[in-house]
Amino acid sequence: MPRIAFSLALAGLLFGTLVPAAAQDSDSTTRVRPRITIHPRTSHPGPHAKRYCRSWLVQEYRVSGPVIVPRMQCWWQ
Repeated sequence: MPRIAFSLALAGLLFGTLVPAAAQDSDSTTRVRPRITIHPRTSHPGPHAKRYCRSWLVQEYRVSGPVIVPRMQCWWQ
């Protein structure tokens, strides 16, 4: 009999904590989402455009250990 009472009390605690979480989901619809602006890029840079690049090395942490990998960022002007 004590095991049944303990099981019921445990179930009440578990389900009691799940009910407020379900109630919080209805409040999430009133939150304001941030706006993201996407600017279109030109498809062709032009006849006299020049490509500039910047490169650097970054240390990444992997399972085998730290590894140095190259990174590059390029743009047209």
